[in-house]
Amino acid sequence: MKKYTYSAKASDNKGKWYIVDAEDQVLGRLASQIAARIRGKHNPMYTPHTDTGDCIVVVNADKIRLTGRKLSQKMYYRHSGYIGGLKEITAAKLLEKRPEDLIRFAVKGMLPKNRLGRQLNKKLRVYAGPDHPHEAQQPEPLTFA
Repeated sequence: MKKYTYSAKASDNKGKWYIVDAEDQVLGRLASQIAARIRGKHNPMYTPHTDTGDCIVVVNADKIRLTGRKLSQKMYYRHSGYIGGLKEITAAKLLEKRPEDLIRFAVKGMLPKNRLGRQLNKKLRVYAGPDHPHEAQQPEPLTFA
């Protein structure tokens, strides 16, 4: 009789591919479910220090919803590295310009802030329209209740 908890290794992850339709989904709720799936928390073999998650392809990012007044009030910041180089953009303008980044930033903020988080962040693919180049991986549709 074994008396220890199994700790998963990176080689144990068989990582499946899933496709998520972001049309009419609320940004934060969708992002938290995607982050949990990428992290592998749905997996019985989940180990906090190992990648046990799946790859996620998100389509229709341009049709994502934000609740309340977030479209006009939520700000995204970046810095050029130079003095006075702080740039800001509202969620509405970002949704217009680069809708994929809304989902990318939301999911990235929910992943660990270390090398594992950077590795997990590469498992997310986001596309503004309904088309994606990952048909060869045969992604299964994933819906969140």
